[in-house]
Amino acid sequence: MREAVMPTFYDPGADAGEASEALRGLAHATRTIEHPQDMYSVLGDLLSGVRSLRQVLDQLASAHASNRELAFDDYGDHASGSADALAAADELHQTATLIDQAEDRLNVALSAAGRIAWHTEPSTEQVPVRRWISVVFLQGSEADEVLDMIDRNGPDTAIEHLRNWDYGDETTDAAMENGHVYDLPPAGVLDREVRDGDYQMTYNHSFGHVGLYRLHTIEPGDVLDDEPTRAAMAHAEAMRAVPDGSWFEHPGVAAVKQSRGLGL
Repeated sequence: MREAVMPTFYDPGADAGEASEALRGLAHATRTIEHPQDMYSVLGDLLSGVRSLRQVLDQLASAHASNRELAFDDYGDHASGSADALAAADELHQTATLIDQAEDRLNVALSAAGRIAWHTEPSTEQVPVRRWISVVFLQGSEADEVLDMIDRNGPDTAIEHLRNWDYGDETTDAAMENGHVYDLPPAGVLDREVRDGDYQMTYNHSFGHVGLYRLHTIEPGDVLDDEPTRAAMAHAEAMRAVPDGSWFEHPGVAAVKQSRGLGL
């Protein structure tokens, strides 16, 4: 007689905690990459994890919606609890949609990474590089106008509006002269980013700022002497505590202000 097999029960909370710990460990392990060839397998694992995350978000959304008859608020009001359950379900579904976009971008990154043959010795050949240049960075009332445009008509309309600040070679020359050139567009942890071809917009409703950046090809003769360190410097500025500024100053804004020579 076959022995009865006891079902295995999983604790979602414990599993989520283990996943969180694993991600923290990965964040720590990737602070310094000693062997670039290892990155491809890491990206593959991340892509698999993102796909699983998408599934988890959809399942949590469905669970909130299907169990709303059990939802109450702290005062025993079912109508309020049910509304919050539906709101959570909707936001989780929207998050899953954003994860779809992240999966697409990560898949492209993985494909590009798979075409790289890493060598142990650096090349002495100079080749053109693509860098992001600052087109415009707005704060205050000017930024509020664009942020309202994003809410009304979507980010694509806002990008098209901000492109009016791009004067081609004049904008490029000004960015190169003032050092507003980046490996990646400056962005804080809470900033939202939208890509449209060679343009990327970053914005933050809470801190009231919006910026537009454009990809530019820099020929070998135009590469600055400090080009290899530019990304590290920009990242360090963004992570640095704000000196003599408001406790509520956004680190991404602080970095951009410093790069533009503005006082804090």
